[in-house]
Amino acid sequence: MDDVDKKILNMIQTGFPVESRPYQTIGAAVGLAEEEAFDRVKAMVDSGVIRRLGASFDSRGLGWTSTLCAMKIPAGRIEEAAAVVGEYPGVTHNYERAHEFNLWFTLIAPDEDAVAAILGEIERRCGMGPVYNMPMLQKFKIKVDFKFKESGGE
Repeated sequence: MDDVDKKILNMIQTGFPVESRPYQTIGAAVGLAEEEAFDRVKAMVDSGVIRRLGASFDSRGLGWTSTLCAMKIPAGRIEEAAAVVGEYPGVTHNYERAHEFNLWFTLIAPDEDAVAAILGEIERRCGMGPVYNMPMLQKFKIKVDFKFKESGGE
């Protein structure tokens, strides 16, 4: 990753241009042509430097609800259960923990009824349960930005 990639990462973490030609704007900001800016971002996605490129929204601000969930899954079925959980578009995190409750995920949905329906469906599809539902009462983490220092940096 060179200094230009770092400039791109610093820019798009907090202000990805929402317009018809975002890579033209990104390129102009870092001294590249539109196509090269796109190619660099694509290369960072393909290599895993960028794990997700997409919009984030304030679910509570939109009236939605979010919850942290935990399940006890037999060791030999953790990947299967995680794959089922990961199919739901409202699941924002899905990870294994070395604990009695070994599969954790977060879910956002329009309301509590939708959460209950989705969790019931996950239980049925996984053939295990229950899913422990721990709704968010207070938000502590807002967001994380990683600042990449350029080698000729400040």
